Amino acid sequence: MKPRIIIGISGASGFQYGVKALELLQPLPLEVHLVVSKGAEKTCELETDLRLDEVMAMADVVHPIGNLGAAISSGSFKTLGMLVAPCSMRTLGAIAHCLTDNLLTRAADVVLKERRRLVLLARETPLNLGHIRNMTAVTEMGGIIFPPVPALYQRPQTADDIITHSVNRALDLFDINVDNIPRWGEGSLRHDD
Repeated sequence: MKPRIIIGISGASGFQYGVKALELLQPLPLEVHLVVSKGAEKTCELETDLRLDEVMAMADVVHPIGNLGAAISSGSFKTLGMLVAPCSMRTLGAIAHCLTDNLLTRAADVVLKERRRLVLLARETPLNLGHIRNMTAVTEMGGIIFPPVPALYQRPQTADDIITHSVNRALDLFDINVDNIPRWGEGSLRHDD
């Protein structure tokens, strides 16, 4: 059986982060499960030229947001964990307070309760105190808050370079190596003391 990973796409700006995760995972020997929030469906339309069915075709299994009985809602369904890219502040708040009102937040809750890896590409600035407290709560529960901050030492040439680097770094947290970014101290990036 191939290892499984869950990709959640919520309604924050940055739909492209979720798409990039799906693109990078496609050639790998993983079973990718996707869940997309209603807000993300609208963001896809506003921010990209992609049709939602094109995005969904990049996953092995797509779960409807309202299907709380889906496989990914059970702890007995083994996964490497879940990446939420992007993660809206609404989704972050629901996860922080164990509000499992849709499949995305239910799957994240299951990942936390099973002590699996949960990585949230939180997308919002500036942050208010409620956002920060929710980030603290998720961190205390074992999740990882991963704002997609650009690594400018890579000298990115395009927005896609920036997105690719952030998603690669997030996938690193699952020990998934897609081998398409230079790493500090390796390859073409040099640091001479």
